[in-house]
Amino acid sequence: MSESDSRFRLQTKINPPVFYAATLLVALIVGYAVLFPEHANIKISEMQGAIVTNASWFYVAAVGVILVTVAYLGISRLGDIKLGPDHAEPEFSHTSWFAMLFSAGMGIGLMFFGVAEPVMHYLSPPVGDPGTVDAAREAMKLTFFHWGLHAWGIYALVALILAYFGYRHGLPLTLRSALYPLIGDRIYGPIGHAVDVFAILGTVFGVATSLGYGVLQVNSGLHYLFDTPVNQTVQVILIVVISGLAAISVATGLDKGIRRLSEINLTLAVALVGMVLLLGPTVLLLQMYIQNTGGYLSDIVNKTFNMFAYEPTDWLGGWTLLYWGWWLSWSPFVGMFIARISRGRTIREFVIGVLFVPTGFTFLWMTVFGNTSIDMIMHGTADGLADVVNQDVSLALFKFLESFPFSSFLSVIAIVMVVVFFVTSSDSGSMVVDMLASGGTDKTPVWQRVYWASMEGVVAIALLLAGGLGALQTATIASALPFCIVLMIAGYGLLKALRIDATKRFSSEQVIHPPRTDNSLLGWERRLKNLVHLPRRKNVAQFINDVVLPAMNAVSEELNKHGVDARIEVVEDKFDAKLAVFHGEEQDFLYRVRPKSYLQPSFLMDNEDEEARKYFRAEVFLLEGGQDYDIMGWSKDQVISDMIDQYEKHMHFLHQVR
Repeated sequence: MSESDSRFRLQTKINPPVFYAATLLVALIVGYAVLFPEHANIKISEMQGAIVTNASWFYVAAVGVILVTVAYLGISRLGDIKLGPDHAEPEFSHTSWFAMLFSAGMGIGLMFFGVAEPVMHYLSPPVGDPGTVDAAREAMKLTFFHWGLHAWGIYALVALILAYFGYRHGLPLTLRSALYPLIGDRIYGPIGHAVDVFAILGTVFGVATSLGYGVLQVNSGLHYLFDTPVNQTVQVILIVVISGLAAISVATGLDKGIRRLSEINLTLAVALVGMVLLLGPTVLLLQMYIQNTGGYLSDIVNKTFNMFAYEPTDWLGGWTLLYWGWWLSWSPFVGMFIARISRGRTIREFVIGVLFVPTGFTFLWMTVFGNTSIDMIMHGTADGLADVVNQDVSLALFKFLESFPFSSFLSVIAIVMVVVFFVTSSDSGSMVVDMLASGGTDKTPVWQRVYWASMEGVVAIALLLAGGLGALQTATIASALPFCIVLMIAGYGLLKALRIDATKRFSSEQVIHPPRTDNSLLGWERRLKNLVHLPRRKNVAQFINDVVLPAMNAVSEELNKHGVDARIEVVEDKFDAKLAVFHGEEQDFLYRVRPKSYLQPSFLMDNEDEEARKYFRAEVFLLEGGQDYDIMGWSKDQVISDMIDQYEKHMHFLHQVR
């Protein structure tokens, strides 16, 4: 793909076909769910039922294939490829990255289901007798299965597709780019618009329904702690407050708002799980954590493909397929957000970080809250916890914390966490929707980000008051089926593109080149001077003007003589020189030289002025990114020889992939 073709063609802050179509469709769908909630519930439930009956095998197989694909990308040689140019570095530290992964991915779900789901599996297992030790063991395996590697594998594949094509090939960071291997430049037309609109609808409705259901838990917690009434007025006020906080967060940007809130929430999560671990049966829980993880890993293949075909049950559709549909329906939003914060990481680092770190913490959380709850019920030390779980899941966490010392303090932390989790989900969702509606850029006016954050709140309020939350949640999950099909095809396209990328890297290491033309004429004094000399920017600029550009002109003229389209571009204010060779349908060649700054070695730093302590190198960049070597001080013939070396590698790569 040429550099000119890789630029996103929709350069406006708002992409009108996507922005206005998404706004109109949100209004129409919400209007239907609000005006005809019973009809919507019936029709959408029928659609969901038909999907579970006829397509459950596809869901199960597809999610298994997705997990295997992501694992393969992490352990194969493809894992060495960066999500971005070769010289790109991560924008966020590991701690900030993990915090944002955790908060956007499923943080709020752990608050809602950390106690409830293990207890529900214990009281009503898919097979076997309830309330037994075997039921407790199986309950934790099933909980781990639903909240483990499969969910993060789905998120990871979407994020990999978007980050690779967005940062490595310069495509827009929107869902349409996932289709580039399939339809090429047509992603910039109606098909691409439709895909981005679909992603906006899924994100807005997913966040809005979660917000609507989430305020029920916040309301329950406030009622438990402060006797706040449980009614729609309080819930609407809570949605307004949470949406307002989300709007403020998203208006301040990714680094100041979303990152800091995510770090706060991760700190609170570690504190809460740590206190419950210490106040509960600590040693037993640590033993169970190890055993639960081992049991999950030993059963992962069987559970992944278990359709209960020999022992039919409604349990599969009510639990596993519901979760797979939910993770798939959320993956455009979460995947885009993860892609946005993962630029500069290698695929291997990305896979390890996205798959294993959040999963490990999730397993610890589920063990601490789930196993403790089951242990309390088995030994009769948690009066009424099982009944509360069966009657009102939103109260389960607070009823559970009631059995601990400092229960009110722990409950306050829990409520704050729920609120902040919803704020981080809403603000990251608003950022993603704004990027989708504005052509992939995150440098948009504040009002646009606030607009989408407010819309999520308005949708949640309207559905809460009209009773349409259930219908919209079901519709969101049902929408996962067509997206799953697209994701499988896009995953194949990603593998194909990565193999070409890996072939290019491999071929560049295999080609043998002649020595540079005048290396033998370069005396050792001159070589040593080049090593210890620390040039200023003006020195590199003069070198590019006096040596690099004449070398590029010579090569360009010679290529043009042979009928090859070669052009030179100079960015004067950045001292940036480029030689581009165009190959029509095949991948073009780019040789670029520009100054890159570094701090001087510590033994030479006798100047306190940071700018004065910098020196510059004339580094070479290719289409895939920086090559980390300096040509400052080379002769014209040496630079020409290096250009021809790199061009020869490129031609060998094209030969390999034809």
